[in-house]
Amino acid sequence: MVDSELGRRRKYCKRSCRQRAYEQRTLLEGTSIPADAVILSAAEAADFGDRMFALRCAAEDLGTAVAERADHDVLAELTDTLLELAKEAEKLR
Repeated sequence: MVDSELGRRRKYCKRSCRQRAYEQRTLLEGTSIPADAVILSAAEAADFGDRMFALRCAAEDLGTAVAERADHDVLAELTDTLLELAKEAEKLR
């Protein structure tokens, strides 16, 4: 994307990007869906809920291990599992 020195900066890098933005705006016109909404299928929403549940369980496991004064190796393993699940959980699609 090459900007000229004069005038405003370009809002879109290509015509196709501008077209996609227009299509998204007009698709939502006349609906109660906010423009910044994220729409997930039922399967994607269920999968996200499952990942959140697994993440919560891993956090509870780690909390229990800390309360029981588990050894360092066990805590390290539980922490690694928690971090791995957190990385997976942040993906929406």
